[in-house]
Amino acid sequence: MRHKASPSRREFLKTAGTAAAAFSIVPRHVLGGAQFAAPSEEITRAVIGVGGMGQGHLGYTGARTVAVCDVDQKHLDSVLERLEAGVTGHRDFREVLARDDVDVVHIATPPHWHGIISAEAARAGKDIWCEKPMTRTIGEGRRVVKAVQRHGAIFRLNTWFRFRDNFYGFGSTVQPIKKVVENRLLGWPLTVTVGPVTGFDWKFQWSGRTDLVEEPVPEELDYDFWLGPAPYKPYHTHRVHGTFRGYWDYDGGGLGDMGMHYLDPVQYLLEKDDTSPVAISVDAPLQHPDAASSWRRIEMTYADGCKIILDAEISGDVPYISGPEGNLYKGMRSDLPNFEKILASLPEPDYQEPDFYKAVKERRKFPLNEANGHRSCTLVNLGVIAVRLGRDLRYDPVREQFIDDDAANRLINQPMRAPWHL
Repeated sequence: MRHKASPSRREFLKTAGTAAAAFSIVPRHVLGGAQFAAPSEEITRAVIGVGGMGQGHLGYTGARTVAVCDVDQKHLDSVLERLEAGVTGHRDFREVLARDDVDVVHIATPPHWHGIISAEAARAGKDIWCEKPMTRTIGEGRRVVKAVQRHGAIFRLNTWFRFRDNFYGFGSTVQPIKKVVENRLLGWPLTVTVGPVTGFDWKFQWSGRTDLVEEPVPEELDYDFWLGPAPYKPYHTHRVHGTFRGYWDYDGGGLGDMGMHYLDPVQYLLEKDDTSPVAISVDAPLQHPDAASSWRRIEMTYADGCKIILDAEISGDVPYISGPEGNLYKGMRSDLPNFEKILASLPEPDYQEPDFYKAVKERRKFPLNEANGHRSCTLVNLGVIAVRLGRDLRYDPVREQFIDDDAANRLINQPMRAPWHL
């Protein structure tokens, strides 16, 4: 089920250059063919990055896996042994994007690769299912939004909580919480506290190490390709695979790991899908320039006074959402009189279709897409930047830049290691 044509492998790699030249993909309709396939056609997919989360993507129903890709040959061999005959393995994601039998790419690499692969997948005529966080920087997120929209791709982020599944400490989906907020039962503006006392673990075990000593690179791993656009650092086991999240070059510690799961639903609840906070305050110990560590509190304030508090040390029976008219606690408890009766009488929120492949077939924007996904990822990146710099920040959500802070703005668009670029 292809909505645009892809070039041959030789043509694609020639265009791509030695490592990361700009892509030049001609849509099928320009060449005289049908732009979109019939809805009844089978959807095919490739999974890029199969060492951890990518293996979960293999089990998602709705599409047939035809290719997998990883820079670690052991990961690749292990997955290929479990897949049906005919699935092919690749070490270079550009070979996957050059295939004309791939409709959707699932991107499950470390986050420092998400931006490049997402943008190039869109240019190659692929639809995209991307792991969280969407991008490692705000600037990369902006470029992905432009590429996806320019090339007509369908994009989704791999976090489910604004659609379905019990939302951590609440024993329910997000929908009842949405009913409370959109009907203004608690008043306005609202403050949302996200931390252990309200049901959310910031996973500081993902902190990096500062005592790394160079180790030999395993034969099966293309470490230079694994690093890709990230600065060169000597190889150590703790930098890659299951523990990469602890290093700023690749992710943002526990905030990078869990931030979109926790904060995307908050953005949805507070009706902020098209904007970002204007002020960020932080309480955190001095951070190492390479290794991410813990923090105590991050507070983000929107122009209308709504706040999101990311807290790691607060204690007591703290409300998840507090407002001038009342509070909502984990477990769907509230101090509002007749809360359960009132909640049951309210209309349900607007339905959001959670089937990504249905959106692909219908060429319909997915509810958690490149635009609102970029805004929820921006929440993560704002927090990361404040923690790294150790100071409060002011942000312009329209221009998507910090106000009078050159050091913070340099972290919006961070340089990539040549020859990679976005």
